[in-house]
Amino acid sequence: MKSMDVKSTFGKNLKLYRKAKKLSQGQLSEKVDISVKHLSALERGLAFVSADLLEKLASSVEIPVFCFFVNDKKVIYNEKEVFYNDTMVETMDKIIEKHLSQAINEFALKFPQTRPITDT
Repeated sequence: MKSMDVKSTFGKNLKLYRKAKKLSQGQLSEKVDISVKHLSALERGLAFVSADLLEKLASSVEIPVFCFFVNDKKVIYNEKEVFYNDTMVETMDKIIEKHLSQAINEFALKFPQTRPITDT
């Protein structure tokens, strides 16, 4: 998979979060006091933001600033879009595996008469 530069990643995510909030370019540009042309250039990775504008944009789409720079995936969870990256997935997998193993062990201790299900 081709890696993206920072401006492209930022722009792609800016557009993604703007649309997730159901904001038009005009609405968002008005909220953060920039032109639609400037916002369009940001979304296409042709321009970059100042720290002040970055904070305004994050606040306007209600996300932490770092989310603009995550270059990976999204899923639907509890009827909401959840964005994540591969490091987060690996961490979640480890946590799930640990807790699942603990749950199985606790179950086996509470119900020693049970036995594993085997293919027959």
